[in-house]
Amino acid sequence: MSKDENRLNFRMKPETAEKLEHWYKADHCRSKNEFVEKAVNFYADSLAAENSTTLPLSIQTAIDGRLKLLEDRMAAILYKQAVEIDMALSILLQSVNVDESVLRQERTKSIAAVRHTNGRLRMEQKLRELENEEWQG
Repeated sequence: MSKDENRLNFRMKPETAEKLEHWYKADHCRSKNEFVEKAVNFYADSLAAENSTTLPLSIQTAIDGRLKLLEDRMAAILYKQAVEIDMALSILLQSVNVDESVLRQERTKSIAAVRHTNGRLRMEQKLRELENEEWQG
């Protein structure tokens, strides 16, 4: 035992001793002391988390890991979508002769539509809008 370690003798109920015997092996601890120390630190971190606005490091690390996976997946999906949109726009613009001023007008309309619908655009909505414009115009 090193000089900076504290020795603590304590009594426990037989049920607790059985749990200790079973779980220290299941947790791959080298000794019961290691398991008890991990358990005390875990419980102390739990108590500290209840009294704090910050998350314990283990929980924050787990959340960061999951968010990184989500971010990577979303980036891959958005990249694939951007490629598909670019292909579709290239094909469309090759088939239709559109003036640059018309593009600017359509961009302005599209920005307004996205803001109005909070980004929840549907093709059916756009079709109805175009039909109404044709009927009125």
